[in-house]
Parts: sequence; structure tokens; C-alpha cells
Amino acid sequence: MGSTVSRIPAAPQDDAVEFFSKRLSYETDCWDVHHAITNDKTDFVLLDVRSEECFQAGHIPTAINLPHWKINEPALAEYPAETLFVVYCAGPHCNGANKGALALAKLGRPVKEMIGGVIGWTDEGFQLQTTASTEMATN
Repeated sequence: MGSTVSRIPAAPQDDAVEFFSKRLSYETDCWDVHHAITNDKTDFVLLDVRSEECFQAGHIPTAINLPHWKINEPALAEYPAETLFVVYCAGPHCNGANKGALALAKLGRPVKEMIGGVIGWTDEGFQLQTTASTEMATN
């Protein structure tokens, strides 16, 4: 008798390729975002979709604060329609990034979720900023 891991067989190769390829079109991770930021290759807008208070307490460098409940067309007006947004929240226990990604997708905006959020970022040893200098003004 096999383990609980192997008891259900792995997906066929073609199914696995399709699944994992699709998954990468929906998400990115802390390492990839950090690499882009530190190598001046940021071709996306990083959105912290948590509350202003959480953002001020510590956020990822270059991030703009736009809480998921404030995502709407007027808040995005300054960004061209093809702008890729990368959203994050507190971490695996939080669904704010999913809510933000859904709101962006409903507005027809390209979006990916940064898996791990703030917890993933700090778990990787990356630093947070505690200033509100990159905060986005929203109405």
C-alpha cells in the first residue's frame, strides 16, 4: 500500500502542463517581485490591498496602497488599460489579495496575485518599508 501522497495518482503530463502553466498566469511570488524591484525591472504596479493602517505599519517597497474595497475605475484612471497589477495582502490566512484581483479582473485589468503576501515577503528575509510615502490617494 502506497502513501497518502501517492494513493491518488499524479495528473497526466498534458493536464499537469496545462494546470501549472495556467496557474503561473494568475500568480507570482515574493522572489520574482523582489528580483524585479531590486533589478529595476518593475513592469507592473504593485498594489497593497490592505487597510491604510496596515500599509503604514509595513509594506513592500514600491507598493501603492489601494484597499481592495476601493478598487474602481476612478482609482485606476491614471494607469493605461494594459497595466499589469500585482496584488498582495497580509498572507496565506488573508483573502484580500483574491478580492483585489477579482475587482481588477472585473474591470478588465491584467492582474496577478503575489502569493505569500507580507508574511511570505518577510519569511524570505526581505525588508518592509514603514513610511507612507508611496501611498495612493483615493476618494
